[in-house]
Amino acid sequence: MLLVIDVGNTNIKLGIFKGDDLIQSWRMSVKVMRTADEMGSTMQNLFTSRGITFEEISGIIISSVCPSVNYTIEHACQYYMGIKPLMVGVGVKTGLNIKYSNPHEVGADRIVNSVAGYRLYGGPCIIVDFGTATTFNVISESGEFLGGAIAPGINTSLDGLVSNASKLMHVELSTPESVIGKSTISNIQSGTIYGFTGLVKYMVSKMKQESGLANAKVIATGGLGELITNVDPDVVDIVDRFLTLKGLLMIYKINNGEL
Repeated sequence: MLLVIDVGNTNIKLGIFKGDDLIQSWRMSVKVMRTADEMGSTMQNLFTSRGITFEEISGIIISSVCPSVNYTIEHACQYYMGIKPLMVGVGVKTGLNIKYSNPHEVGADRIVNSVAGYRLYGGPCIIVDFGTATTFNVISESGEFLGGAIAPGINTSLDGLVSNASKLMHVELSTPESVIGKSTISNIQSGTIYGFTGLVKYMVSKMKQESGLANAKVIATGGLGELITNVDPDVVDIVDRFLTLKGLLMIYKINNGEL
């Protein structure tokens, strides 16, 4: 079995693949002060709850945008499972031709998403990841990473609004019945959800126009992607919540000569 770990700014996503099948997945919060023993114990509890043992893991791959926790996770994997993880980064084969001014600046999660999006759904494609940041990645028909954009995430924007406006409060992220809200809560919901739908729609339209890739498929991933697709199904062609985990499997296979 292969353990894949995606370390984001807010959450750590873990998945276990048996062959090409994702048989289990979990999320845990990113805690910089968590020790390797705490990390190992948490993973062991999660595995045990699904009848999986550390001994069944034969390989591990990690992508991370939070360097401060990398050592802890790597150490936990080596100590508890006896496996040195493959870290997505410089020197790791991805199969992508990265057309970026400085390829080393591209976040590992964006590379992993792009590999999965292109290999699973073909190019050209635009991948939108709704996480702590909302990222847009443009992939050509021949598998070139052309660039993209980074915008604040939905929750990140809402947190910033509430923390800087003393009379506003956190609200449930659900779609209001109307764009024109009749209460403070529905006003915030409208501005956040309909506003981000408009942002995504405009960005995708401009990216298609600028790149000349009018037929690019739009692939959404990340926990909040459904909020946008529920408002306007035409904005996105494909929703794949596990795109990043699938991309890690593919990169592991590429680096082991299996793809």
